[in-house]
Amino acid sequence: METASKPRVLLIDDDRKLCRLVAEYLGAMGYEVRAAHHGEEGVELAVGEPWTAVILDVMLPGLDGFEVLRRIRARSEVPVLMLSARGDETDRIVGLELGADDYLPKTFSSRELLARLRAVTRRAAARRAGGAEVEPEIVVGDLRINPGARLAFRGEERLDLTPVEFDLLLALARARGRVKTREQLVEEIRNRDYDVFDRSVDVHVSALRKKLGDDPRAPRYIRTVRAVGYQLIDPDRE
Repeated sequence: METASKPRVLLIDDDRKLCRLVAEYLGAMGYEVRAAHHGEEGVELAVGEPWTAVILDVMLPGLDGFEVLRRIRARSEVPVLMLSARGDETDRIVGLELGADDYLPKTFSSRELLARLRAVTRRAAARRAGGAEVEPEIVVGDLRINPGARLAFRGEERLDLTPVEFDLLLALARARGRVKTREQLVEEIRNRDYDVFDRSVDVHVSALRKKLGDDPRAPRYIRTVRAVGYQLIDPDRE
């Protein structure tokens, strides 16, 4: 018998093999997972039963994922994590604007799916508990970071960051030019459900720099402070 406290996830996707794999993985992580393979069925289940979160594919028979999301949002604030096989940036933007809480391409790893799922449900729980107001967008030079939507831009270009990379960038941006030690960075993202340790921060920062097009020898964005940590360069304070 399922316990009342077990988190319930609805997976709306016509890829039955993927549904089985996701259900097996999340089931082992303590989730109860139910699958729907058609858009209309997904809407009825999503609004008709209590769910911890919904994982929703863009490409569906009948109603597509965007229409499913519209109908869910008309009646429910359940957290929705969208999936797409196409990896099209337009899909991501449309889904987020329609009210999706996060977005993953179908090349995701099981661990990344779990991390994103935990993040969206954690934010939803904070909203229900009357937590703090939504944090405003942070602008540092030509970087824009939207904490609520978990989006980051360099100029008009959206940065395709992993959850760890986004949280590191956000932590550095919140410091607004102040140096953050490795220990502080680890502490700030410790509860983000990632296996991040002191020295592994260097690896994630290196990957983040590559996506920013930054040269550590002549940095424009992230400066290494030897034997201490890292600093996001704020041109207004240089």
